[in-house]
Amino acid sequence: MPGQNQPALATNPVISGFHPDPSVCRVGDDYYLACSSFEYFPGVPLFHSRDLVHWRQIGNVLDRPEQLRLPASMPSSGGIYAPTLRHHDGRFWLIVTNAREGGGNLIVTATDPAGPWSDPIPAPGVPGIDPDLAWDEDGTCWCTVAGVSQVRIDPSTGETYGNPRALWSGGPGAKAPEAPHLYRIGVYWYLLIAEGGTERGHGVSIARGRTPTGPFEPCPANPVLTHRGTDHPVQNTGHADLVQAPDGSWWMVFLGVRPRGGIPGWHVLGRETFLAPVTWEHGWPVVGQVTSDLSALPWPLSPAPVEERRDDFGLSELGPAWISVRDRPAELCTTKERPGWLTLRARGGSLDEPDAVFAGRRQQDLACRARTLVDPSEGHGGLAVRLDERHHYAIEASGTDVRVIARVGSLRTVVAERSVPAGPLVLALTITDPPPPHGPCTGPDVVSLGIEQPDGTFTEFAALDGRYLSTEVAGGFTGRVIGMYATEGTVHFDWFDYEPLGG
Repeated sequence: MPGQNQPALATNPVISGFHPDPSVCRVGDDYYLACSSFEYFPGVPLFHSRDLVHWRQIGNVLDRPEQLRLPASMPSSGGIYAPTLRHHDGRFWLIVTNAREGGGNLIVTATDPAGPWSDPIPAPGVPGIDPDLAWDEDGTCWCTVAGVSQVRIDPSTGETYGNPRALWSGGPGAKAPEAPHLYRIGVYWYLLIAEGGTERGHGVSIARGRTPTGPFEPCPANPVLTHRGTDHPVQNTGHADLVQAPDGSWWMVFLGVRPRGGIPGWHVLGRETFLAPVTWEHGWPVVGQVTSDLSALPWPLSPAPVEERRDDFGLSELGPAWISVRDRPAELCTTKERPGWLTLRARGGSLDEPDAVFAGRRQQDLACRARTLVDPSEGHGGLAVRLDERHHYAIEASGTDVRVIARVGSLRTVVAERSVPAGPLVLALTITDPPPPHGPCTGPDVVSLGIEQPDGTFTEFAALDGRYLSTEVAGGFTGRVIGMYATEGTVHFDWFDYEPLGG
């Protein structure tokens, strides 16, 4: 499986694929970063780095059913929004929103960021989304949320004191002031927020005050980061967090997207995590250029171990990069039933259903190939590229035939169907650039689905336009996830292989 970067390379995005809303904290020489996960279980992927560039996923914060309940009634792009990760008084603290009916804001803690994390502490007095935690000199903890408002909180109990009060909400008339983070840097408290919405108008602004409660004076150069109205290949830049690098310099992690194709441009990997340098002028942060090449950083790089491209399902549990839709009951998804195989037992009748049994990994490369060896003798299932219930492409096998299914909005079509010999077979898909000629209506990529013959030859059943599995078409906050599923009976998968193809 792909790592977030290959060894000896230092590139943006530093965490590719659907990893939005990054929050980072430093503990000694170690850096930890958490992201949103929305309707997927387990929730809140957690990464470790020694150099801010090479990140390795070490777990998921919400990895037990008692920590995270995402009912089938919750729509896609609901669920877990915008965590804030902090280290204080010897513990890691994470506050996050579960945006479902009956959800709300919750706090979990750990002494080891790899887990286990505590059961959630509800914070019913914290309104809205995007909560942040910051402690002042006397130990008082302040929770700041989208809007932007603030309330004093005891994070160990979730109890709040007084009513939330408005602070500062960015530029006059700015859309969606959100993602607040509060810091003490030097003599000032800085309030960093996102504004403009998480679409092309996204940006980052900042204000400062002498106390954590304000009043706050806006930076005269706001927004300090935005790519709105530019032709930069990274767009939708925002939802940022500040951190000091190993050499003492300041940097910003933030989300961005890489739209491709013609007009309006389609991003398919979701919102990814990027890194940019920060300098300080007259007490204000100045964000440097967002570049793809980070190899000239002024501190030693610490590449993470290369993750295997292939998972043979030889462990008793799936690794932390594997995610499922809303839940993952052990009786429906297990590597223990048939040693060396992943067994999926169907619950919903298709990927259109909110309770579909699915296990996948985020697409992290603009061009890639995925394959799996499936035994469908006891049911129906296959390999899919999923954006949500209404937008996915799949190649599905039964004991006698294979078919390609395309779901785009209200339309569901069997694009191709062929008979195949009984027995296990390799299902495959490739995602590549569209063929020329290119023009204003060219999509971002092409998804080809088929089977792999015993000699390794790929037999294509269908080639589908990738734009229909993009946020610009489907809406929402997520990105593509590639994985295996079952829609009838029991389906076994011997291995899963993902290969970046460059780009």
